Amino acid sequence: MFGNLFFSLFFLAFAALFIFKSVKQVPHQHAWVIERLGKYDRTLTPGLNFLIPFVDRVAYKHSLKEIPLDVPSQVCISKDNTQLTVDGVLYFQVTDPVRASYGSSNYVVAITQLAQTTLRSVIGKLELDRTFEGRDYINASIVSSLDEAALNWGVKVLRYEIKDLTPPQEILRSMQAQITAEREKRALIAASEGRKQEQINIATGERESQIQRSEGQRQAEVNRALGEAAAISTVADATAKAIERIAASIRLPGGIEAVNMKVAERYVDAFSGLAKTNNTMIVPANLGDVASLLASATQIIKTPVTPISSGRSA
Repeated sequence: MFGNLFFSLFFLAFAALFIFKSVKQVPHQHAWVIERLGKYDRTLTPGLNFLIPFVDRVAYKHSLKEIPLDVPSQVCISKDNTQLTVDGVLYFQVTDPVRASYGSSNYVVAITQLAQTTLRSVIGKLELDRTFEGRDYINASIVSSLDEAALNWGVKVLRYEIKDLTPPQEILRSMQAQITAEREKRALIAASEGRKQEQINIATGERESQIQRSEGQRQAEVNRALGEAAAISTVADATAKAIERIAASIRLPGGIEAVNMKVAERYVDAFSGLAKTNNTMIVPANLGDVASLLASATQIIKTPVTPISSGRSA
């Protein structure tokens, strides 16, 4: 009885082990390489798969996802003999599980080493300033070289990115001094351009101001001339009207006598004024003319007389 029980337990254990060894469930985005009696047999795809226990075995398991690989930092020498510490990250994907299993003993180490040697080669072809500006060129060159070599390893290199690129401290100080000088240069240029524009604006403003003043002066002179012309015209009109009225008054009876009387008064007043304001006395050539003029003026009041001629002044 105990023998039958032992045999039953042994059979159940063997059946469980057989099932465990024969049934394999491969996850999504994975590939398992199967060897039969030490030789490659097939590649299991995601899902439920069956093996022959103790004959087939899972030799390699590969993930088909995109894998980031950190490339250790290393010292590279540029074309102008400047040392740079460079590190980056590499993205790759297993595309052929069979080649990834048998093409290289360790494709991760192979890709890492090849990435480092390729990076040193690319950096050595560039000068220091070009390395900072040409990161895209460096990344593309490394991807192109790695992708060609990684085909034999069943791996496709998708991209490479430089994480950090550090020159020596002396170079950093020189670069900082250069950047500071460049910024100061741009600041000086900007200040000079500002002063230049300021002078242009001031000159333009003065020119426009002078133009406006000259226009104002010209308009003022025009207005003054128009005013003077209007005043002269008005005075002329008034004088003409006064002369017309005087002429009309002279044509009236006694008009000639009044005019003669007025002339006589002006004559006497003129001589009186000259006597007061000048040291030299100006008298008529014939002193009797004054008396006759006064007599004539008196006679004009009484009776009509002919006009009196004035004497000559010496």
